[in-house]
Amino acid sequence: MDNSPLRLFVSVPVAGFRVGYAREYWETYPCPPPSTVYGMLLSLVGESNRLVHQGAEIALALVSTPARSVVLRTLWRVKEKNLCVDPSGNQHVVPNKKKEREKFKKWYKERFGEEPKFKVGLGLGANVRPDFQELLTDIRLSVWVKRGKKEGGGALVERLEQSFEEPAAVLRFGALSLGESTHMVDEIRPWRDNEDPQAGRLLVRDTKGNLTLPVWPDHVGAKGTRWEQFELRQMNVLSDTPEENSWVSITPPW
Repeated sequence: MDNSPLRLFVSVPVAGFRVGYAREYWETYPCPPPSTVYGMLLSLVGESNRLVHQGAEIALALVSTPARSVVLRTLWRVKEKNLCVDPSGNQHVVPNKKKEREKFKKWYKERFGEEPKFKVGLGLGANVRPDFQELLTDIRLSVWVKRGKKEGGGALVERLEQSFEEPAAVLRFGALSLGESTHMVDEIRPWRDNEDPQAGRLLVRDTKGNLTLPVWPDHVGAKGTRWEQFELRQMNVLSDTPEENSWVSITPPW
């Protein structure tokens, strides 16, 4: 029985992997975090519950040298509950200034006979602003998935192999992306030894490494995020089975 890991080639033309605590200026990590790669693999096999394959082990390496650029774009934030929907279904963008908001609340109560209820209006008022974002161009990866790992929903590697053998049998939706939905994957396929790069920078776990990357993110806040220290190590020849300290177990912190 072949116990060698499944090795994949992944190509993404443009993407950005925001540093965890970046705010006004969205700097990017030099490579995708393990959690981002795991999310892409789940999307590929049509799995929307990330708990199903927790415990899967993956490794990754950059086999290109992505160019870094900076763009100015409109970014959504969650800062203010500034949207009110009245009983007729009409939307009102509520002013953020206290005096103007009190004036609106008084008008609303007189007209509808009740206190207004506010919710976050994404992309409205204080919840949208222009910010700078770093992007990487020409991202090519070698991704390994360890064989023999049995997670809650069966082995992820088996579902990945099936998705390449019978893509029509996979029930999924949307374009495949690496991180943000606009950062779409151009190509993902099994590795070709005679065509794909032999050298690259392997992501290695190292307590003294200069990269702090999320392995399991908390999408509501940082409290439940599991972090690990890494470094990108130049390898003249990337092995079909990477070294032990490059494997990352995708598990939550609890």
